[in-house]
Amino acid sequence: MSSLSIFRVASRAVRPAGFFKAPQVPRSRLQAPIALPISRPCFSTSSKLRSGHHEDETFEEFSSRFEKEFDTVQDVFELQRNLNNCFAYDLVPSVEVLTAALKAARRVNDYPTAVRVFEGIKAKVETPEQYKQYLESLEGLRQELGVALREELYPDEQ
Repeated sequence: MSSLSIFRVASRAVRPAGFFKAPQVPRSRLQAPIALPISRPCFSTSSKLRSGHHEDETFEEFSSRFEKEFDTVQDVFELQRNLNNCFAYDLVPSVEVLTAALKAARRVNDYPTAVRVFEGIKAKVETPEQYKQYLESLEGLRQELGVALREELYPDEQ
């Protein structure tokens, strides 16, 4: 006897008769489902989402938005999510945004992410001269927070 048939026999002994049985309806009384029209009207209260209808944001609005977001960061996940969103755009964030990001990294006590901010800057700029300009403008904050560059941490990789 298979295990399935043993289970059936055991379950019959436990359940009362007619407990799981549906009332039998004669086939002549069954009705066929009504065919619904194919093109039904949409009764949704929300508008359809269409790409390409985004508001244009200026660089100043972008900077102020991300400064506010970095000022409200409470944990590492929010910090890294905001950094990913910030660096996903086709522009290099301003010094003010990067200052807010570095202070947020210090506030949530995440040193590796602070080092990665500078790696992100290096990857986003077009020339090494631009990277040096960012380093010069952020040098005071970098020294205050004690953030080393990847080049300083791993000098042998170059």
